[in-house]
Amino acid sequence: MIEQFWLILLGFAGGILGSMIGLGGGIIVVPVLTFLGFSPTAAASNSLFAALSNATASTISYSKQKRIHFSLGLKLGLLSIPGTVFGAIISSDIAPDIFKILFGFVLITSAAYIFLRRNLESKEKIISKQMMIFVIGASFFGGIISSFFGIGGGIVFVPLMVAGMGMAMKRAAPTSQLILLFASFSGVMTHSLLGHPDFIQAGFLAIGSFFGGLVGARLSIDIKERYLQILVSIVILIAAAKLFYDSLIDSAIVGYSLNNLIMLLY
Repeated sequence: MIEQFWLILLGFAGGILGSMIGLGGGIIVVPVLTFLGFSPTAAASNSLFAALSNATASTISYSKQKRIHFSLGLKLGLLSIPGTVFGAIISSDIAPDIFKILFGFVLITSAAYIFLRRNLESKEKIISKQMMIFVIGASFFGGIISSFFGIGGGIVFVPLMVAGMGMAMKRAAPTSQLILLFASFSGVMTHSLLGHPDFIQAGFLAIGSFFGGLVGARLSIDIKERYLQILVSIVILIAAAKLFYDSLIDSAIVGYSLNNLIMLLY
């Protein structure tokens, strides 16, 4: 157990960044766990505990700062729940190399969002019926992303609120944490019922992520956002490149093993 204390530090680092940018700390936690040999299901389910803890701490802090749109956050959070259940179920059968490729694309999308997030902001919009249908579908999809990859789903919800609804970024990121509270909780429950997480490892990640969320919410008031965008984007892109490289290696090993097996059969 002592050897796993480093997970607290990992959760803390992910919690700080997740809280500040509204995406959840999973974009940091999951790649690290994957690089260290965790299976996709274990990495996603353990990370989701950290996402839940981070969302709890961030929601508490942001509510005190009165930066959360509670009505919208509650609605989107509840709409995400069916997707999180589905995402946890289908995560059971994903191959490691496929997971790495898919998560690599998620990281690239995250980096693009982080770097371009200021350009997404627009004036507040009136929500039409067509937009409401899109919001419902996006919330379901965000729930799948949350539970399948263990990242909380903020990569869907923050751009949805900013670009689709015209919400200011200073309210969208905090409101995203309230949504992730629902999404990660339902995902954690489903993953747990399916027997996916290691509860000791998940607990350490959750401890670190909780305190990271408190720190991140406080730092978000004063830090120069542009420097943070550049730094986080670079780190995420490096992680994505490593995931693509590892997936190619995994595929090559599998292909080599299959060729050997065919030769033995002949």
